[in-house]
Parts: sequence; C-alpha cells; structure tokens
Amino acid sequence: MPQSHPFFLPKRARRACLQSRFSCAVVLFLSLSAQALAAQARAAQSARPLPDAPQAQAQDAVTIRGAPRDILHDQEAIWTSPLRLRPHDLKWLAPFALATGAAIATDHRAMSQVVSHDASFNNANVNASNALIGGFIAAPVALFSYGHFKQSDHAREAGILGGEALLDGVVVEQGMKLIFWRERPAVDSARGRFFQSSVGVDSSFPSSHSVLAWATASAIAGEYPSRWTQIAVYSVATGVSLTRVLGQQHFPADVLVGSAAGWLIGHYVVHRRHRHHSATR
Repeated sequence: MPQSHPFFLPKRARRACLQSRFSCAVVLFLSLSAQALAAQARAAQSARPLPDAPQAQAQDAVTIRGAPRDILHDQEAIWTSPLRLRPHDLKWLAPFALATGAAIATDHRAMSQVVSHDASFNNANVNASNALIGGFIAAPVALFSYGHFKQSDHAREAGILGGEALLDGVVVEQGMKLIFWRERPAVDSARGRFFQSSVGVDSSFPSSHSVLAWATASAIAGEYPSRWTQIAVYSVATGVSLTRVLGQQHFPADVLVGSAAGWLIGHYVVHRRHRHHSATR
C-alpha cells in the first residue's frame, strides 16, 4: 500500500486529512441542498410547473390555521431538495462550494489570529447579535398584528409567511447541527472539528442566529421588495451574522452557510405562497 495513504500518516496529519474530507462532504451536502431549494423556488414561480417540482400554492389563502401543514410541506421539500438537482445548477453550486470550502479551510486562522479575544469586545457583539435577532423574531408578530388591526391582508400575509420562514429555519438549523456536530470556536483552540458527538445540541454549524435572521429578512424583502426595504433588512441580517463571528460564537463558515440557508428558506416560503407582493413592485 503506498506510504502516502492516510493509514501511514502521523496521528495529527491523519486527523487533518480526515477533517478535510469531512469538510468536503459538508460543502457538497450544503451546496446540493441550497441550489436545489433555489431551483424549487424558481419553478414555483413559473406558470407551468415542472413535474419534479412541487406545484405553487400562490392561489391558496395564507392563514395561521394552514401554517402547520405548510411548514410540514416545506420541510419535506427542503430535506429532499438534493434529489431535484439539475445540471444547470452547477452555475451556482460551484461558486458556493468554493466559498464554503475556503471558509472552512481558513476558519481556524480567522478565529485564533484575526478576530479579537478581548472579553468586553466579544460580549458587546454577543449582546448586539441577541438584540438584533430579537427584532427579527418580533417582526412577523408585529406585521401580523398591524395587518389584523388595520385590516391589511398584505401585512397579515407578510407576518404569517415571516413566521413560517422563521419556524422552518429553526427546524433546519437544529437538524443540521445534529448532523454536523461542529465544535465552537472556544473549544480546542478554535480548530472547529466536525462530527464531535461531545458537542451535543450546542453545535456551531450552522449559526442559528444567521439562519433565523436571513430567513425572516428574505421573507420580508420578498413581500415588500422595494430597494430601501431590502437594504434595511439585509443590512440588519448582515449585522447579526457579523457580530456572531466578532463575539467568538461562530466560525465564518458557520455564518456563511447559515445566512445562505436562511435566505433560501425565506425566499422559498414567500415565492411558494405569496398573494400580494407582485402587485407592490
């Protein structure tokens, strides 16, 4: 057997080799899921749905009563999305895979040498991220309440779909955490190893704050697609992701993948079931 085989490498080198393979597997899985989910959202917008994509439900009324059923349908579509990949998705899959791979490869250096370890600075960023995500959690409730009292069907729909995107994001990010079991930056000198069962439910990959912020932001931007609305919600979502890294809570790859997953979830939910946003362009 060649001496370059991982079996003959020193323990540290062998662990690095295996971790690089895990990283590749992570990139591939996430890239497939993200691009297939985006393809489903595009298919849902077309007038003639393709046979392998779920049919759009834009004509159905958006109600709180129907939300649990819709969320179950979303989860089925999200977790089976890699089965609906098509060759033209490589146009987006390749750049995303490269960006994710580069982030994973440089995570250790970023968190150990670039991001400050000053406790007061880290705590300030953690507090900022918590405050910002609180706003995103409250936004769907505020929109629905406004729509209810002002008799605005559009605001009511935006609130319901924003809430659905938020709940879809919770299920997806928790599922991914239990799959990838990545260590937090504070563990083992920020090596960020994957598939460490000892991390339990406190897995670092992906960033929960990033998934939820970008899911809600994407849903709101889809319902209210004006330039200023999009600038506002995506700027705040970017702030959430950035402060999770500056707070030493997550690696850059965690927030990159979390942000992409959240955006795709929000985009998918709105473009599958909206009734109002096209008329407001």
